[in-house]
Amino acid sequence: MNTPQKSIHYEQYEFQKWKSFDAETIVETPVSLTVNGDVWVTFMCTPVNLEALAIGFLYNEGIIEKISEVVDVRVCEHGDNVDVWLDHGAEQPTRWRRTSGCTGGVTAVDLLAKPNVSLIGNNLKVQPEEIGYLVEMLFETQALYRQTGGVHTSALSDSNKILLSAEDIGRHNTLDKIAGQCLMKDIWPEVRILMTTGRISSEMLQKAAQLNVPILISRTSPSSLSIEMAERYGITLIGYARKHRFNVYSNAQRVGL
Repeated sequence: MNTPQKSIHYEQYEFQKWKSFDAETIVETPVSLTVNGDVWVTFMCTPVNLEALAIGFLYNEGIIEKISEVVDVRVCEHGDNVDVWLDHGAEQPTRWRRTSGCTGGVTAVDLLAKPNVSLIGNNLKVQPEEIGYLVEMLFETQALYRQTGGVHTSALSDSNKILLSAEDIGRHNTLDKIAGQCLMKDIWPEVRILMTTGRISSEMLQKAAQLNVPILISRTSPSSLSIEMAERYGITLIGYARKHRFNVYSNAQRVGL
């Protein structure tokens, strides 16, 4: 079975001197997704929470809507395939588009189409000071990052506490893992705030919208298309979030402006 970290040895040059170190690094490995016996895609991912990754990916792609549609999900003995069986037929998309996600995400969702989700009427309000508090809670969940570095973390909050978190070398994978955990654990809070260490690109925004999240917070930047999509979906998009500062790119009325 694969593990999320691997022991390595490296040499460091600093101030005209060499030093040797033993350390841990994040694992990146291909894991294929098989649906009803057919191989669909191959994730480049960190091999933890693979069942949640597979189920969340199918949810975010609109293939399933609830966990009762999943008859069985299991990771193969060698950890390089997740086998999902559904209670209905599922037609594999004829065209997968490579996304801008790190490690090469894929999606069949038309990100430019009219959204089937609207959060414009969601009246969730948070105070600016709460954003910094939420970001600090996100950092506290980064267990794997503290061991290895080089890994993204996402977390779902009800504004008071962290309900779910996920880590992966691919930022898009973390949101699929969050979605999968929501389905598998039946956690759907009335108040939903999603936080991530990763850049907000179009596919990240789409996955947040699929989770009906009115506020999406990142410690880094959004792309131009994600800002346009956030306006269309009615999502408050926050970037460069730190303890005492952040930027609001859409729907700032939810954070007191």
